[in-house]
Amino acid sequence: MFEFAWPWMLATLPLPWLARRLLAAATRRHDTALRVPDLADFDAVAERRPLLQSSTVQWLALAAWGLLVAASANPRWLDEPVGVAASGRDLMLVIDLSESMQVKDFLLHDEPVDRLTALKKVAREFIERRTGDRIGLVLFGEQAYLNVPLTFDRPTVVRMLEETEIGLAGRSTAIGDAIGLAAKRLREGGKG
Repeated sequence: MFEFAWPWMLATLPLPWLARRLLAAATRRHDTALRVPDLADFDAVAERRPLLQSSTVQWLALAAWGLLVAASANPRWLDEPVGVAASGRDLMLVIDLSESMQVKDFLLHDEPVDRLTALKKVAREFIERRTGDRIGLVLFGEQAYLNVPLTFDRPTVVRMLEETEIGLAGRSTAIGDAIGLAAKRLREGGKG
């Protein structure tokens, strides 16, 4: 279905006509302040370089104005709503960002990496396989906070996970608060 998000913008369509009428009336009443001694020079230039007919330029300007107004009304095509399968699970990932995640006690491609890097790799693969599930992200350090509410948008959860850094939520670990926040969000079903 085609619709305009801001149909009131179409009310600006007659502005060029109004401006021409009002400005034409104003210029008829007042005499010009600039006097040109010889207008024949301007006629000679106009004869040598005929650009476009005056009416053609006006029609092009009106077409451009109409397109600009139509674009500013934000036209959009809306299809019928598509239902999302709700047969999946609600999963809340709780990620520790305290200083303890700096310890390099994991191997990734035979290279020692810190715990957060290893966690990001495993979590990314896990998230990508969870089609049909809603996934959320809780980060914690000294305090826990909801980074991503429950969503079907798995690429966003992965991107937000990749942007996390050690120490982002503080230095110490408040795992109890994080688990409580995750349980509360799961109980609410992602609302609120």
